[in-house]
Amino acid sequence: MTGISGAHRVSAHSGHELIVTAETRPFFEAAARGVLLLGHCADCGSFHYYPRPFCPHCFSDSVDMREAGGWGTIYSFSVVRNVETPYCVAYVALDEGMTLLTNIVRCDIEALGIGQSVRLVTDPDAGDVALPLFTRAGRPG
Repeated sequence: MTGISGAHRVSAHSGHELIVTAETRPFFEAAARGVLLLGHCADCGSFHYYPRPFCPHCFSDSVDMREAGGWGTIYSFSVVRNVETPYCVAYVALDEGMTLLTNIVRCDIEALGIGQSVRLVTDPDAGDVALPLFTRAGRPG
């Protein structure tokens, strides 16, 4: 349990713990299924990331979650090498317009570059909640 009412800690891909609340649970459950949910405001029509009960653009509380396409571009990244197994932390610019901090997985991290296309993937060991993860991928079509 955490200091946040109704929140629970759950182990994540990176070995860190997620703090899952009633408001964020649908987001983390969807990520475990390979679906990226973004906040959407019914009043101003804006999408937003991270899950929250209000729109950060107009402060309306008329928000819901909508499924994103799951595609983006590497905006910036860093390979963490001072650990037993190096890993990549990256900012991914989603096609929907926002940028999120994530991990790039299941690819040659030495071949990563800014501007490369990535798609959402699942963590097969995640259980019922997970963080959204991405891998290098060519665009369909």
